[in-house]
Amino acid sequence: MGPAPISTAFLLASLLAVVLLETAAAYLGTRIQLPRLCLIAGTRTLQTIVVTALAVVDGGGLQALGLDRRTLMDGFRKGLVWSAGFAAAAGLLFTGLFMTGHDPFTLVRSPLPPGTYQRVLFFIVGGVIAPVAEEIVFRGLVFGYLRRWGVPAAVLLSTALFAALHLPAIPITQVVGGLVFALAYHMGKSLMVPIVIHVLGNLAIFTLSLPLFH
Repeated sequence: MGPAPISTAFLLASLLAVVLLETAAAYLGTRIQLPRLCLIAGTRTLQTIVVTALAVVDGGGLQALGLDRRTLMDGFRKGLVWSAGFAAAAGLLFTGLFMTGHDPFTLVRSPLPPGTYQRVLFFIVGGVIAPVAEEIVFRGLVFGYLRRWGVPAAVLLSTALFAALHLPAIPITQVVGGLVFALAYHMGKSLMVPIVIHVLGNLAIFTLSLPLFH
């Protein structure tokens, strides 16, 4: 059994809430001296709460977002399997690049903030809070709504939006990730599948970006 259909009213109300919270956070960032990571953590947490609350109140329940409690554990296990497959593929790629004299870590290296406290916060926000919020919005909500016009269109359009919001940098990682996350959600029948992949993928990238691997 797959997720329930998403209504247009639920989609528009949720996206409006997400945009308003993003705008409010940007405004606060110019008025109050808050650490950027704390501001992002608060914004993404509020977006997650608001979208899931709207789903419960008037959006068909959490199952509309692919968060049916009956499929969560199965989705979690599937997410681990997908992640293990990507880890194995990445290991083969890294080995091949290393054997040809290239530094494979340049492909995934992410700039980390200085200081232990800031790095721990970065891992929590960028590795857990943000991925969960992004999967709920881009896969659970946007992809879930676009699926009415066919899975290929939903995959491409939701990925394009996901990547566009990461401009002006070339969003190669977001393009690949968006495609994988959408397909994993569709095939796994639970939003927990791409959530696990996204969280573990981000944490792996951040870990490989530590000075130990330089």
